[in-house]
Amino acid sequence: MEIVNAVGRRKGAVARVYATSGKGAIFINGKELKDYFPQAHVQDKVLAPFTLIQGDNVYDWNVNVAGGGFKGQAEAVRMGISRVLVKISEDNRKPLKELKFLTRDARVVERKKYGKPKARKSFQFSKR
Repeated sequence: MEIVNAVGRRKGAVARVYATSGKGAIFINGKELKDYFPQAHVQDKVLAPFTLIQGDNVYDWNVNVAGGGFKGQAEAVRMGISRVLVKISEDNRKPLKELKFLTRDARVVERKKYGKPKARKSFQFSKR
């Protein structure tokens, strides 16, 4: 099998995911999944497509991810893995689409406006 790749995005994070035939190892930016994302709930986000599909792990996953924070990166990786699984087998599309793993979540942080401390928060108003 040749290399199958896809891109996943979330917030400011961009993940490029590559699948090759192997034993099921996941490497993110050269580190293992447990080393790159030490928190269990973040690892669960990345592994969610595999638990949903329940296929035997016959692919090695190599992921390059940049930008954003750990949560955005984890969800970008999840989207990239889901897209690769759909490229491998079209049967995977329906369950992944039901949980919105294939949909780009476009919500990003609203920009800060001038004259305000945050995006919408205002300084305390004083009439006199």
